Amino acid sequence: MTIDPVDHAVISQGIIAAAREMGSKLVRSAYSTVVREAADASAALLDRDGRIVAQAEMIPMQLGSMTATWQACVDHHPVEDLVEGDFYLSNDPYNGAQHIPDVFIFQPVFFEGRVIAFAASVAHHLEFGGAAAGIVADATDLYQEGLRLPPARWNLKRDWFGGPLQRLIAKNIRVPDLTLGDLNAQFAANGVGAGRLKDLAAKYGVATLEASMAELIAYSERRVRAAIAEIPDGTWHGEDAIDDDGVHDEPLIIRAAVTVKGDTIHVDFAGTSDQVARNLNSPLSSTHSAAFTPIKAALTSADIPFNHGMTQPVTLSVPYVSLLNPKPPAPVHARMLACYRVFNAVMKALSQAVPEKVIACGFDTTTALSMTSFDGERYRVVTEVLGGGYGGSRHLDGVSAVGGPLANCTNTPVEALDLDYDFFRLHEYSLRPDSGGAGRTRGGLGYTRIYEILKPGSTLTMYADRFKLAPKGLFGGNQGQCARCTVERAGIVIDVAPKGITPLETGDIITIMTGGGAGYGDPGEREATLISEDIADGFVTPGAARRDYRWGEAAE
Repeated sequence: MTIDPVDHAVISQGIIAAAREMGSKLVRSAYSTVVREAADASAALLDRDGRIVAQAEMIPMQLGSMTATWQACVDHHPVEDLVEGDFYLSNDPYNGAQHIPDVFIFQPVFFEGRVIAFAASVAHHLEFGGAAAGIVADATDLYQEGLRLPPARWNLKRDWFGGPLQRLIAKNIRVPDLTLGDLNAQFAANGVGAGRLKDLAAKYGVATLEASMAELIAYSERRVRAAIAEIPDGTWHGEDAIDDDGVHDEPLIIRAAVTVKGDTIHVDFAGTSDQVARNLNSPLSSTHSAAFTPIKAALTSADIPFNHGMTQPVTLSVPYVSLLNPKPPAPVHARMLACYRVFNAVMKALSQAVPEKVIACGFDTTTALSMTSFDGERYRVVTEVLGGGYGGSRHLDGVSAVGGPLANCTNTPVEALDLDYDFFRLHEYSLRPDSGGAGRTRGGLGYTRIYEILKPGSTLTMYADRFKLAPKGLFGGNQGQCARCTVERAGIVIDVAPKGITPLETGDIITIMTGGGAGYGDPGEREATLISEDIADGFVTPGAARRDYRWGEAAE
């Protein structure tokens, strides 16, 4: 049907506002710090066919492949069979989901007895069972990583509030109050989105609402295709690497060949490393999300809604039994490390076609640091999702001390940690001077967090990267600084491996230093006033300024 432009403007913005409200409700209702403070969660509204119409601007990784997660549920339980109170739920990485802690919930929106849309949410749950609390760093298969819930249909009244699904989950996790609280926050967020869509349907009619949703998707597709069409046809190559797999020293290579033809892009990952025995493998759904994000970020403007239409001009070829398309039951918990190198490889390829639109490599790593404590009766678990520095771009320095572009998590405030946990104390949270690579535009800075362990029975588990291989600069820019983690015990400083488990003792001092982003352009072209400002702000030390920028030589 033809929709009035004014009605579409009002309805489409209402849909987008509803998705954002869902995200806010999810975070504000959550129990765990990883969702309540770090906002490691997302929300979206889908049409009746499972296409994303609008989403909260939260975690690109969780949203880019949400339709595949929904489709896996529909394949087992068709939409036509749903009744009021039903919902789909899945966290199965080999059936459209991403990794075990990310639980997807899709609730149908009924209006006048018919499903007109779906309200969807996903949250990274602090604890979801498995061989160890929080992160299972040394898992060798998916079964060790937690409770795997295949795509299925459940019912709120029958299965959740004291029902079999809720009891199943509660009996398989170490911190049931936090996990069940976060799942309830997802249901609350979905309820908000469903209510807003019903209001729009009541005011404008279902046919008009559905037409507006379809046009919003079509609008994004037209805008993205137009942006791609401005790039000359051709094939460009990019490559990046993970330090190692946590067992062997060899880097894991990710290669991307980006082909532009007319208004389409094809990304081929031939030549990427094979899957590994540890948890760095990326399921196919995660690989898709990681590849879409740099294309959207570099080639389009922020006013284009990231919905189903954005993905339509982009296709992927991913070798099976590779790091980016593993064979089950390969473990996948730390798939973000591979996905960030997908982001980097695609961005490097695009830099050859549109150098003015890209950024240099950032720290671009999910540094997931989990500390647990068990006193013989109760588990305490905290997960920090740490960021670092972005790479510089043609006109701007990289942003400092932020979550990576795929995760977009916020920091967990010191005050929140002090309120919720008594087995450790955070001593320092500061920027790392000189960690950003020099360039015409400088890379953003990483940061330092220092913790003291206060009680026995504690453990540090971590997966991270960029401890060996620094992010490389673009067009003459310098590389960013690598990360490092240490434990000081009785005056002795011990380097902690970035992928593994470390038993802790009372009095241990844990220092985690995240890396900076790389520079963009020749450092000799940086304006002297900007160098002086960096020194005054403490971002760059005088010695590093003399070394990297030859600062002060003209005056001498």
